[in-house]
Amino acid sequence: MSRRRLNEDERTLWTVVTKTITPLKKRAAVDDEPATPSRPSPPASVKARSKPVALPSYTPTPPPPPAAPALEPLGRKLKKRVARGAHGIDGRLDLHGLTQAEAHHALLRFLRDGQERGARIVLVITGKGDRSGDGSGERGVLKRQVPMWLRLPEFRSYIIGFEDAAHGHGGAGALYVRLKRARE
Repeated sequence: MSRRRLNEDERTLWTVVTKTITPLKKRAAVDDEPATPSRPSPPASVKARSKPVALPSYTPTPPPPPAAPALEPLGRKLKKRVARGAHGIDGRLDLHGLTQAEAHHALLRFLRDGQERGARIVLVITGKGDRSGDGSGERGVLKRQVPMWLRLPEFRSYIIGFEDAAHGHGGAGALYVRLKRARE
């Protein structure tokens, strides 16, 4: 192993470091407690440059809100009773000819009012939306949007579930919507 000579800068640095070292205390023959090692203080040049590091504060994240219960379909028996007329429909809303914004607002207002007056099952008519005439089977905008709207949190406080209506009430162009009871 060859010895390397220190240049002037390294020698100056070594001198500064060796002046900051404190010798270890001599240990007694029998120690009752383990000695804690003392840390040498850093050189003055390091003290001047080092800044205290601020640790990021810990803020716990709140638990996620409870998930809304799943929407329930009407059920086979109830849907059959509604289709036959044994169970009445408490209200009807026809969304034909409305824009999406108008239909959204009208649907929300209709469901809110229906719940306040004690309605249990309402019929929402969206239309089938196949205006192309070529039989391409493209569904209308409201036919696609209304089921998605009914799954939104703003509607979930009013409805229990929904399902396509029976053929006599509009079939695929209408929905039976089951409303929750109004809270008093």
